[in-house]
Amino acid sequence: MANTYIKIASVTVGSGGSGSMTFSSIPSTYTDLVIKASARGTQASASHAFTLRFNGATTNYSSRELVGGGSGAPSSSTRTTLGSALYIGNIDGNSATASTFASTEIYIPNYAGSAYKSLSVDAVTENNATEAYATLLAGLWSDTSAITSIDLISFAGHGTLVQYTTATLYGIKKN
Repeated sequence: MANTYIKIASVTVGSGGSGSMTFSSIPSTYTDLVIKASARGTQASASHAFTLRFNGATTNYSSRELVGGGSGAPSSSTRTTLGSALYIGNIDGNSATASTFASTEIYIPNYAGSAYKSLSVDAVTENNATEAYATLLAGLWSDTSAITSIDLISFAGHGTLVQYTTATLYGIKKN
């Protein structure tokens, strides 16, 4: 059967930037969720961490990630939380190539079910220099609550999300 993507909501950061973007009142009528984001932050470096929270929860996150940089060998690591949220990759910072934005896709199966919530992330930064990152991540929120809100956050203390950063939330239904 084919999957049908249905746009639920879209958020664009306005003038002055923002520390986060929020999707709230997510209906439980879909099978899975997908978020596609294009993000850039104000941190002085070429990139910094992008994080996520479900239902405002600050605990019970874990992940396994594989990160490749512009130079050197890829690295893998396991995390619990990063500043009370789940790390979902890096986004471009101020010293990255001007006007470029990182791309992130987050897939969340069975978000309304009563089991722990898993997710997968594919994220890349854009930079015409050696500091650029590609991240593949498998994450888990060890909570049985249905996901009703999602916050995408510029990692605390690392600047804000710049104007024109966007994220779109899609619901997936099987035909």
